Amino acid sequence: MTSIIRASSSSPSFFPSKLPSFHSKPVPNPPLFGLRLLMSIVADPSPRGTDDRRLAARCHAVPGLSADEVVAASDEAFGRHSSPSLKRSGSGVAIMWFRNDLRLMDNEALVRAWAASESVLPVYCVDPRNFGATHYFGFPKTGALRAQFLIECLEDLKKNLMKRGLNLLVRFGKPEDILPSIARVFSAHTKETCSEELLVEKLVLKGLQQVVLPQGGTSNQKSVGPKLVLVWGSTMYHIDDIPFSTKNLPDVYTQFRKAVESKCSIRGCFKLPVSLGPPPNTGLDQIDGWGTIPTLEQLGLKESKHEQGIHFLGGENAALGRISEYFWKKDLLRVYKETRNGMMGPDYSTKFSPWLASGSLSPRYIYEEVRRYEKQRVANDSTYWVLFELIWRDYFKFISMKHGNSIFHLGGPRNVVSKWSQDRSLFESWRDGRTGYPLIDANMKELSTTGFMSNRGRQIVCSFLVRDMGIDWRMGAEWFETCLLDYDPASNYGNWTYGAGVGNDPREDRYFSIPKQAKTYDPEGEYVAYWLPELRQLPKERRNFPGQSYIKQIVPLKFGNTHQSTHASNGRSENTHHSHVRKGRRQNKV
Repeated sequence: MTSIIRASSSSPSFFPSKLPSFHSKPVPNPPLFGLRLLMSIVADPSPRGTDDRRLAARCHAVPGLSADEVVAASDEAFGRHSSPSLKRSGSGVAIMWFRNDLRLMDNEALVRAWAASESVLPVYCVDPRNFGATHYFGFPKTGALRAQFLIECLEDLKKNLMKRGLNLLVRFGKPEDILPSIARVFSAHTKETCSEELLVEKLVLKGLQQVVLPQGGTSNQKSVGPKLVLVWGSTMYHIDDIPFSTKNLPDVYTQFRKAVESKCSIRGCFKLPVSLGPPPNTGLDQIDGWGTIPTLEQLGLKESKHEQGIHFLGGENAALGRISEYFWKKDLLRVYKETRNGMMGPDYSTKFSPWLASGSLSPRYIYEEVRRYEKQRVANDSTYWVLFELIWRDYFKFISMKHGNSIFHLGGPRNVVSKWSQDRSLFESWRDGRTGYPLIDANMKELSTTGFMSNRGRQIVCSFLVRDMGIDWRMGAEWFETCLLDYDPASNYGNWTYGAGVGNDPREDRYFSIPKQAKTYDPEGEYVAYWLPELRQLPKERRNFPGQSYIKQIVPLKFGNTHQSTHASNGRSENTHHSHVRKGRRQNKV
């Protein structure tokens, strides 16, 4: 018997009505998306305050551990989450379809596939639709930075599978074409998988229904087709455990948070068998072997060298190394709430999001590590706040299921009617970091260079694009889709609809005053001078307000060059959660 098993965390499907070819034509004015980050990575040579030397510092690797330290952290984590007592009782072959769950640890779909079979065939499909153009404005759906991160995640997944007795079958093409053909070759009766796209799952299911497999035994037994098994796997709170149906999910985050903290438990991580082998012993000769993980060039993308910002290393081992570094080696979890609004350097925040988005890191593993840290070191507002942000991530996943494709529409979930500009020249000034506002320009240059931007920066540049420039928020959302290493549809479009005032919460009215934000979060102009070297010669107090020493401002601010700011100026978290954090932490029962 064979099966295909996939872990599911379904978000709305959103593909262009006309699917692009695998090697799509370049988009006009493709300034920075076709770049690979090849960096000189060095430690910060100076303590805080020696400004010139800090500004000259090169890239920081995340995690900032040696290769041996990453291996040690990964081995320790796998050791705590493996069990030699796990048994398997199934028969035949189970196909494990990897997609947005590129990890071994806490992967329920993988464990179920192993337990229900005699052998597991891990499969990853390089779907050409993910490398086409965005729906409305034709930007690349996946830029080179995220593509390189994905390549590293796949290489790491393959290496970890091989350590446990398996391998990774890699194929170019649409899953609905590839998986049925593989199921036919291996007589697979089940596919298990973890997914974000309902449309693809439906297409795969339709393809599997066309596959007829012999049951074996007597001649009068009926033939059957492979079964697609979807396993929920990408949120901290399991969808079956939240106290709402999808259609009754609250449209206000705080109501959701309080309900899950008081009424729900978080499931434990799934233990992993010591060995996942053996792989299937027949069929590989019929499908031309295991295949190879693509290069950037094979994906139609270019590489270039950059020497600024932070450089994320892809893969589960790097993710486990980052947790070890941030929580245990540097002991930064205890001050997360105080530092999380920073913009400079690798350690003001956890930086877990790229690995969460690729599924290289389980949110439940983060939860367990936070609880372990609280027992061994300290439990405070900062330890709670990491979980608070993971609840936000869960909320965007669930709310996207409630509102479906409306999160991609101009009017958002509430169908708000507003006049938006699609002025391409203005948008490109924002995109390329040429607005005349250093705080905006620095953040946009960081995004295009590294594929990352701080949470604070994302809120500021979103507010500027939609509030001050009046540009269609979907242009910003699609550009973020191109660039971000941590892109996922629910969080990206949830945040953009929220920032544009068209999201599910009717109370939204967010404006971020650039002068206020600059004074508060970059008072000495250190961040803007790092990304805009032409400002380094200015006095620190003038770097964010350079006047004629910098390029001309392309639009006036909505509220002028004052320090005025709405209630939202302190950011998403503060605006939505004014209750005492200690009380909130006690309510988060397990």
